[in-house]
Amino acid sequence: MKKLSHDEIASKRSTIENIHKVKKIPVAVILNSIRSNYNVGSIFRTSDGVMIERLVLCGYTPHPPQKEIMKTALGSTESVSWEYRKDAREAVLEFRQKGYKICALELTSKSLTYYKIDKGNFPLCMIVGNEITGVSQELIDLCDFSIEIPQFGIKQSLNVAVAYGIAVFELRKIFDSE
Repeated sequence: MKKLSHDEIASKRSTIENIHKVKKIPVAVILNSIRSNYNVGSIFRTSDGVMIERLVLCGYTPHPPQKEIMKTALGSTESVSWEYRKDAREAVLEFRQKGYKICALELTSKSLTYYKIDKGNFPLCMIVGNEITGVSQELIDLCDFSIEIPQFGIKQSLNVAVAYGIAVFELRKIFDSE
């Protein structure tokens, strides 16, 4: 085993010129009122790694070209389709109208464990909420289901960008499974 060089890794990756040819998973993600530029940048970078369909930044979520987002995103703001929308509720309703199942990444009274989703739940719109308050009840009321990541320590949740990464990579695995 040998660690790959940057050039060896890059030779196996897409480029911005051919990113439109990459197979994207039918997942749209709504970030509602995320407060940290760094979390948003990290979510962009993870979204590129998974190749989601679309990222929608809502509420007071910061958006490019904020310096901290660009630093953390490392160019993924160019490879991930994204838009800013003030009203998350309107964005959710538009995805529902297009036939997407709506899901919150949130602890609710009926949450499913994040890996218990099946292929019948795609296309999927996943809502990710604020670092402190999570997904609002108003948006949860619009959801078909919610998913959670079990916690085994004393804390009730993970950092929003970390939780997003765990959930969205599992969605990719589920979608790609036979």
